[in-house]
Amino acid sequence: MNRPFTALTRRLALALLACTAVACTGMGKSPKTVLVAGATGQTGMQIVRHLQQQGYRVRALVRDADKAREQLGADVDYVQGDVKDAAAVKAAAAGTFAVISSIGARGRDGPDRPEMIDYQGVRNLVDAARAARVRQFVLISSRGVTQADHPLNRMFGNVLAWKLKGEDYLRASGIPYTVVRPGGLLNEPGGISDIAFEQGDTPVGTRVLSIPREDVAIVCVEALRHPEAKNRTFEIHRLEGPPPSDWQARFAALRPDPAR
Repeated sequence: MNRPFTALTRRLALALLACTAVACTGMGKSPKTVLVAGATGQTGMQIVRHLQQQGYRVRALVRDADKAREQLGADVDYVQGDVKDAAAVKAAAAGTFAVISSIGARGRDGPDRPEMIDYQGVRNLVDAARAARVRQFVLISSRGVTQADHPLNRMFGNVLAWKLKGEDYLRASGIPYTVVRPGGLLNEPGGISDIAFEQGDTPVGTRVLSIPREDVAIVCVEALRHPEAKNRTFEIHRLEGPPPSDWQARFAALRPDPAR
């Protein structure tokens, strides 16, 4: 009389063992792979860490794979290349679920000037993501990109103007996207204070609006987890108060970008 119960118990035990063997990742499903461009930068390293904490597989497009491995560890798939090289970027994006870009120019002149990184590099990433049919592209841009007279444009080779052109290319691509525009970036712990979400790129005047790099990374990773973040452009900065707990509500409160 106890045989059906015993058989059921055995099946449940076997299922539990199987789940344990694959670390309970969807009963054998492989984790989703996210390509991170700019992974060895200060914000990019935070993105890699939080993606791994959320169970994603990370692929990093890096210029020096050996050096990157020293920074990020062995549990990352490395593709050696440069965002200015369209072929290398296309190879890196193949088979990925999503792309997160935290790239930025290195100086106002030279081969890594804003035009070549913040625009052409982003453009190469977008083209590769479209070819790979990724499900989402998260782009870290900057507050102030719509303000042509912003001091950063005069200081750093029109860096904000080129970032805006990169944003516009992504928005027109047809790829589901999220554009994150942080204020001044801080090398401080994140996840311990509130985050303001704004839209419209309103000039801030004399106010100092900043945010820890880790909080920027958290926002980018949460954007992958919530469909409400798709096709939205917004600014973020740190606020006093407890950290966000309902990310779905935060993203849902944002206006979708106008259709193109």
